[in-house]
Amino acid sequence: MRVFGVTGSSQVATVYMAEMDEGRLIEFVEALQPPYPRDERWVLMISTLFGCPVKCRMCDAGGRYRGKPTVEEILSQIDYMVDKWYPDRRVPARKFKIQFARMGEPAFNMAVLSALEALPTRYHAPGLIPSLSTIAPKSADIFFARLAEIKNHLYSDGRFQFQFSIHTTDLGLRDWLIPVKKWDFGEMAAYGERFHYPGDRKLTLNFALADGMPVDSDVLLHYFDPERYLIKITPVNPTYQAQCNGLTSYIDSDNHREQNEIAAQLMEHGYEVIVSIGEIEENQIGSNCGQYVLNYLNHKTRIKNSYTYKVQKHIPNEVMHDHNHRPGG
Repeated sequence: MRVFGVTGSSQVATVYMAEMDEGRLIEFVEALQPPYPRDERWVLMISTLFGCPVKCRMCDAGGRYRGKPTVEEILSQIDYMVDKWYPDRRVPARKFKIQFARMGEPAFNMAVLSALEALPTRYHAPGLIPSLSTIAPKSADIFFARLAEIKNHLYSDGRFQFQFSIHTTDLGLRDWLIPVKKWDFGEMAAYGERFHYPGDRKLTLNFALADGMPVDSDVLLHYFDPERYLIKITPVNPTYQAQCNGLTSYIDSDNHREQNEIAAQLMEHGYEVIVSIGEIEENQIGSNCGQYVLNYLNHKTRIKNSYTYKVQKHIPNEVMHDHNHRPGG
């Protein structure tokens, strides 16, 4: 793996761009959760595919699919970030989250399961919490069956986070947003019943909420028990695809009243709700949406109000350890 570019701030988030065999490009990210320091909370976001075949309407990773990383190529992304800060691979963070959620739908790559099996012995990290986010593609039943077994064997007692990416309760709009065959809500609910054991974290229903995308509490209650599921509402990130498809975020840092109304309606029905806006600087960096930076490098254009950090390219090893990256104009 050759890291050829980096952007961001070590105090918030850093995006790394790397080239694997056959010139295939990948991205991975490390982030903090201010005001917590790295030895309290540290989040790594890694890619599970080279691009993605799904082509979700708000995601820039689609359309450049070039196959599946091997287990070593997946783990090499984690190794790079861990070795940078903790060469002995002893990670002290009380919450050390590894999210399989940068570029690609993880359920399309069985090597993700092998990576999950390797993590507990590869690093000394008592705070390790893997996190997997999925659209639940129809073709991945074997993946999900094995995932449940691995979770129960290696990550019981709340040490694993599982998330369904739903985005709306309107089935027609959901099919438009995520244009592949996938589980319906009934199939998701049936898997959740098999997956969730006493002591596990609640499963997350994620809504990257765009204007005009309904979130119907009655529909959710029909399938998803508030005792087993929590709801996370996030903005639609300012990507090229979101702009091309006319998607604007329903929530933002200046829209607290409407965000609270949505959350209040869901909480009235018994759901735990997280409205996760994140740091504004993450939008400027581009750390919260897969393959934006690669699009930026190719198109040489900017998105209004977003992603203003400079990308440093062809970085020698000694520069990679200088963490004082500054925002560009």
